[in-house]
Amino acid sequence: MPQKKVGILTAGGDCPGLNAAIRGFGKAAIREHGMELIGFQDGVRGLAEGRHIPLDGRALSGILTVGGTILGTSRDKVDRMVVDGETRDMVPTIVENYERLELDALVTLGGGGTARNAYKLAKAGLNVVHLPKTIDNDIVGTDDSFGFSTALEIATEAIDRLHSTAHSHHRIILAEIMGHRAGWLALGSGIAGGADIILLPEVPYQLDAIVNAVERRRKEGLNFSVIAVAEGARNQTDAMALAGAQALSDEASSPATKAAAKKAKQDLERSMRDNTLKLATQLEDATGLESRVTILGYVQRGGTPCAHDRLLATRLGAKGAQLVDDGEFGIMVAAQGTETGTVPLKEVGGKVKYVPLDHPWVDAARAVGTSLGDV
Repeated sequence: MPQKKVGILTAGGDCPGLNAAIRGFGKAAIREHGMELIGFQDGVRGLAEGRHIPLDGRALSGILTVGGTILGTSRDKVDRMVVDGETRDMVPTIVENYERLELDALVTLGGGGTARNAYKLAKAGLNVVHLPKTIDNDIVGTDDSFGFSTALEIATEAIDRLHSTAHSHHRIILAEIMGHRAGWLALGSGIAGGADIILLPEVPYQLDAIVNAVERRRKEGLNFSVIAVAEGARNQTDAMALAGAQALSDEASSPATKAAAKKAKQDLERSMRDNTLKLATQLEDATGLESRVTILGYVQRGGTPCAHDRLLATRLGAKGAQLVDDGEFGIMVAAQGTETGTVPLKEVGGKVKYVPLDHPWVDAARAVGTSLGDV
């Protein structure tokens, strides 16, 4: 049987565990299944431009604990890629490169946006397998994505450290945590770090409810509060405005009106980027307590992956190699309980796994007295 040749790429935001997944897939593909492996540089752009490097046992050695991705990454869309200042559909070019390189399969590592790219390539006839990564843990169909656990530990440690300053100076400390659409990271780290208030994109907040939570603590002799804020958390008024802008975009009938509605929504979102800073000022005015903001930002994406992410990445990567060898394509490898399953790409791409309002983490937070900023 001829040796299978497989291409692999990483796309979207970087995160801990990407190199572990490259290694997990690559070592299993080479050692267990006798495949030849090449890596495309800088995500789907490298795939479109034909930039690749060989990945053998030596290249895969020593990368398990390394953060980021040895292949580089980008956020390009396969059907709307800017090339020489012009937006072009690069799917035909990618298909040509795939065939020219005589690939038997393509493995993509990324989040929901990369899964959407993967699905478009699968519909164009490529044999594609996707591995889920994101620190936001917002990919549908999988219980877990590599990168999340490491980011969760980083955010939790940050909240731990902010407690001492909040307590010593009798301050309100707001820790802004990544999570533009889904609040898994803020919710998990907020609970684990003992935040007094947690604000999520899924639960539009009311300023009065947050102030009441701070004042309740003050009556109990606790003149400080720590608030975990997902970057996508919004008050009820702003949340309604964003929902309205999204509805206009969804209802737009022509390309021109749809583009205008999309731009209006993007402009509205940009106007809310300093939301956490504004909230800090509002809380200081309402309570008289000094309020400070710490924005964790890209610190949450960096550094060595934790043991859980290394295990998960290796497990999903090895399963991906088995699926390629079995000829199963158009799917995402998924962590489903203690099992490793698969989900069709058409059910994954572009969708978001939001925090359910009846999730056990939400129930636990409320049970221990944590406010979610709602009434």
